[in-house]
Amino acid sequence: MGRAFEYRKARKMKRWGHMARVFTKIGKEIEIAVKAGGSDPSSNTRLRILIQNAKAENMPKENIERAIKRATDKDAADYKEMIYEGYGPHGVAFLVETATDNTNRTVASVRMYFNKCGGTLGNSGSVAFMFEHKCIFKFKPTEGADLEEMELEMIDLGVDEFYAEEGEVTVSAPYESFGAIQKWIEDMGFELISGEGVRIPTDTKELSGEEREAVEKLQEKLEEDDDVVNVYTTMAEADEE
Repeated sequence: MGRAFEYRKARKMKRWGHMARVFTKIGKEIEIAVKAGGSDPSSNTRLRILIQNAKAENMPKENIERAIKRATDKDAADYKEMIYEGYGPHGVAFLVETATDNTNRTVASVRMYFNKCGGTLGNSGSVAFMFEHKCIFKFKPTEGADLEEMELEMIDLGVDEFYAEEGEVTVSAPYESFGAIQKWIEDMGFELISGEGVRIPTDTKELSGEEREAVEKLQEKLEEDDDVVNVYTTMAEADEE
């Protein structure tokens, strides 16, 4: 299995321990999608895929419906997606994706976490070049579909990793191919299970157990913040060492 898939798997294992926060953050992403493109999934491609992602995370249907309803309320918060970059302990790069209705509050909180945990919040672009922005899709082809032909067609769409197992296919590609791949899967009539953007470090830093604890402390502080959607670092996963 390719590097993108293994990275995603490691992140998923961590997320499963924090389901309540995952639901909150998916709900916020749904609200942003509804405000940008409307509440009808059939005409709002981003909303459609976020609903699939929510289902893949076992988010209750009523939670999804509440998030959509909140976004259509005239008094609903107006969330903006912001990215913050910096360095944590031991020179580990951090890229933090947020969705916030108060950027002053969020940047102040993020800066505080970095400062308290021995890190430094940097400028835009200071570490983004250390990560590849990829999209990962998981879908179920129709019975009898030719996997070899499918892989060739998806390579033309930009797919650089293709993995089939137990009737499901997972692919990764540069993030710019997100829309084209989603459209292709849906046009083919395949069952779309999930689709997401991830940022994969181009190089990782191996740390000792004590060093890892210091980096994980900052990571956990950031992930506990309601405005934070994703936290990416250049710290090597434990099984990479």
